[in-house]
Amino acid sequence: MRFGGKGGEVRLYAVVAAGGFRRHATYRVATFAGVFTNTVFGFILAYTYTALWDERPHLGGYDMSQALTYVWLGQALLMTCAMMGGGFEDELMERIRTGDIAVDLYRPADLQLWWLAGDLGRAAFHLLGRGIVPMVLGALAFDLALPGSPWRWLAFLVSVALGVVVSFAVRFLVALSAFWLLDGAGAMQIAWLTGLFFSGMLLPLPLFPGVLGEVARVLPWSSLLQVPADVFLGRYPGRELLRAYAFQAGWAVVLLLAGRLLQSVATRRVVVQGG
Repeated sequence: MRFGGKGGEVRLYAVVAAGGFRRHATYRVATFAGVFTNTVFGFILAYTYTALWDERPHLGGYDMSQALTYVWLGQALLMTCAMMGGGFEDELMERIRTGDIAVDLYRPADLQLWWLAGDLGRAAFHLLGRGIVPMVLGALAFDLALPGSPWRWLAFLVSVALGVVVSFAVRFLVALSAFWLLDGAGAMQIAWLTGLFFSGMLLPLPLFPGVLGEVARVLPWSSLLQVPADVFLGRYPGRELLRAYAFQAGWAVVLLLAGRLLQSVATRRVVVQGG
């Protein structure tokens, strides 16, 4: 299949994204197990939050219904935004380790955009395949604060898409560290532990005390869950929503540019070594 010009490039990356969706859709048993796991942990966290909010009804500015909604949004976005990894990064690091990355660099496609397109397809599948069912079950079991306006749902999806791009950009940077590290598994584990903590997966970031909370809210990982969840809950009225988008988009641009710079340095390293 040949792709020429700008339109051809767009079609190429669309095909790669569709391939990423289909690839993850083939793992039906893993998807079912993931839905089951997300649902179980959702109930565990929901009852934990219930006990906590019973003692402090407006903790962090959330009421009980909003706090429970936050729990189930976290389960829906855990794999969508790859807060514990599980995306392209393991494969990319393995290709760097084995030297197969040299083949990727000869493709008539940009390395970063190629992997980004595939990751967008993966994220779309996980949002549908592992996000909807736990959210529906949570809504049946608890009184969730679901948006009544279709525009709020659309605003939420836009925020999720931006969060996925930020997540990709972080993981792409970590994966490229394999050019210098003999084994990048340690760097990847540090990355997903940091992502879990600073995304708000364990607790909403407004609950973090003092300076820690202020720092956590301005780090890129808050784009993965905290910002989309607050958009869903209507905590960004009017122009505040545009500021939330600008925050996510700003981090996406900065991190993607950093990834492109590191990719350029790594590419020269491959050429110098004769790769």
